[in-house]
Amino acid sequence: MGSGLGGLHLALSRFLIAAVIEGLAEAIAPARKAGVDPHVYLDILTSTLFTAPVYKTYGGLIVDEAYEPAGFAAPLGLKDMRLALAAAEAHRVPMPLASLVRDHLLTVIAQGGEAQDWSALGRLAARNAGL
Repeated sequence: MGSGLGGLHLALSRFLIAAVIEGLAEAIAPARKAGVDPHVYLDILTSTLFTAPVYKTYGGLIVDEAYEPAGFAAPLGLKDMRLALAAAEAHRVPMPLASLVRDHLLTVIAQGGEAQDWSALGRLAARNAGL
């Protein structure tokens, strides 16, 4: 890769974290709606296949609904999704998941989550599930 790798690397790395957060949010919402204790569900996930710290950290924020204070504010996540998508578009690479996460972060912000952590994607998934 050419120059600008630092910024591109950072945006794409943050895209991967956002994808994990989105996945956790979408998995925890139906478990919670089905009456499963989200802490138990997260413990099962993070003690088996998903042992990486990113799953434990952001999964914990989602199940605790601890979106403030923000460790990484939703607008910063939105900015990184836009940067990742711009880089992808410049090279004619579709990133449909990044587009979805961008839209979801924009929704979080539009619904008053500007000061919240980007893990507030969990709140959006819960709302979308009727919780």
